[in-house]
Amino acid sequence: MRILLSNDDGVLSPGLQALYDGLQGLGELCVMAPDRDHSGASNSLTLTRPLTVQTHPNGFYSVDGTPSDCVHLAVNGVFEQPFDRVVSGINTHANLGDDVIYSGTVAAATEGRSLGLPALAVSLVNDGRNHFATAARVVRSLLERSQPLPIGPRCILNVNVPDGPWAQLAGFRVTRLGHRGRAEGVVPVTCPRGRSRYWIGGVGDVDDAGPGTDFHAVRQGYVSITPIHVDMTRHESLASLRQWLEVGL
Repeated sequence: MRILLSNDDGVLSPGLQALYDGLQGLGELCVMAPDRDHSGASNSLTLTRPLTVQTHPNGFYSVDGTPSDCVHLAVNGVFEQPFDRVVSGINTHANLGDDVIYSGTVAAATEGRSLGLPALAVSLVNDGRNHFATAARVVRSLLERSQPLPIGPRCILNVNVPDGPWAQLAGFRVTRLGHRGRAEGVVPVTCPRGRSRYWIGGVGDVDDAGPGTDFHAVRQGYVSITPIHVDMTRHESLASLRQWLEVGL
């Protein structure tokens, strides 16, 4: 098995190193990640300039681009040998609920899936203890399962792991995405030259975190595993939308 590892926190991220260390022996591992932090990059591709690939002393590769750039380059032409799957992470913080819309970690996995490879994204619900090794062991346990997972051609798994020792995990739960409320307001600042600047504010408070959601699972100490479908069509609205259009004609 040949596995491509990537992330959005950058090639020097401790989570990426922990993932690489934790998957040793499962197959041939190749790392291609952004050369710096690209959190929040979502599925963006760099189309306005060529990209540079750099090899590091530890054998990792970095790209001066986004997480999606990294997976696209790795799978679609930089390496001669094909990959069998993509694993993105370990993200330094949670990717729960609406976070997945913005997450570069999730985007790296979905880019792999769009190129035909099974993929998963893994994040540590970090509370400051930094148990990345636990998250890596979770990924290993999923990859070691003997039966392939029939989740469909446009799906990935979004995995969130509580920040604690392996022995303290309550188990695994299959979940749906919860939802956050409205994001906090922007934070105005003034630069040394007197010009106004703005920081994007923090994420909103949790609005939908009941039983069955990813938020609820991790709060109960469980690993949350959510299948994410790339098709964003709201199929149940198609009929009512057609009817609405017909009435207006």
